[in-house]
Amino acid sequence: MDEQHWGQVVAAATRAPSIHNTQPWRFTASAERLDVHFDRERALPVLDPSGRQQVISCGLAVEFAVLALAARGSAAEVHLLPDAGEPDHLAAVRITGAHDPTEEDRELAEAIDRRHTVRAPFQPRAVPGDLVDRLQVDARAFGTWCKTITRSEEEIATVFLISRAEEIEQGDPAYVAELQRWMRTDPSAVDGVPVDAVPSGDTHARPSNWLIRDFVVGQREPHAFLPAGDADAPPPDVERPTVLLMGTDGDDRYAWLQAGRALARVLLRATAAGVAASPLTQALDWPATRARLQARLSLVGHPQFLLRMGYPPDAPAAAVSGRRPVEEVLSFVPAAD
Repeated sequence: MDEQHWGQVVAAATRAPSIHNTQPWRFTASAERLDVHFDRERALPVLDPSGRQQVISCGLAVEFAVLALAARGSAAEVHLLPDAGEPDHLAAVRITGAHDPTEEDRELAEAIDRRHTVRAPFQPRAVPGDLVDRLQVDARAFGTWCKTITRSEEEIATVFLISRAEEIEQGDPAYVAELQRWMRTDPSAVDGVPVDAVPSGDTHARPSNWLIRDFVVGQREPHAFLPAGDADAPPPDVERPTVLLMGTDGDDRYAWLQAGRALARVLLRATAAGVAASPLTQALDWPATRARLQARLSLVGHPQFLLRMGYPPDAPAAAVSGRRPVEEVLSFVPAAD
């Protein structure tokens, strides 16, 4: 493939979501190969000292690239961690030949540009069970399991640990400083989290037990599980999203990349079906709360990602996070003479 076509593929890959929209990836393209590297200059040493969440983010970008290639008529195979001596060389995507795009290929690729994180209240509609079943099948193809949080005791434990982790984070000055470095007030910013994309924190607007990460620490009212208000007024509908926990048997870079690839499929399949998502990963940020979640839910394996899913509101979407220009993240290896 030439530079123009690789540029289009990488443009799709960079639409992948990433923790704090850090976009921690670099790409190198040659005629038939795209290499994906972890960019340590965009690391989060406080929130993500092991790089787990950022490697998951890179796994998402890998799968977005594979889907973009398939929709453009190229079959590809993925080699994870292809260079044992270079751990930040996360993946090599090799074109193996022509591919006749299927309707599913086109549907998932078209969902790439439409997918975005929705932190606003979801509509009071349940996510269909057959869609959740399909998401679980998609994830299993990458050695990743999915568990819906449905039992009341599981929900109580998970909600408590998310809230506890949020409390720990807000009390850590280093975490707050790192978070603030990735907040963006300029709507044209190419990375970071736009302030306009962050919910106001008004629990009347989104009465829910599921706590969205507070990106504007100390600048809003504390979270309450249920909103206070006029005692005579009818209680608002409490949001009941589908909450999906994704995990892997292993807990190394290979497992994290596979979890990211599985998450890519889950998000795009959901987007194609009109379902939106937002992360609920605070309890997975810290080793202590992550281990407690693993124990409280009797998980066989390691939790990697927690998603809140539902139908987005009819209101206009909040600000969409920017993306770095392709030329900033992609370099080319010239063909040999």
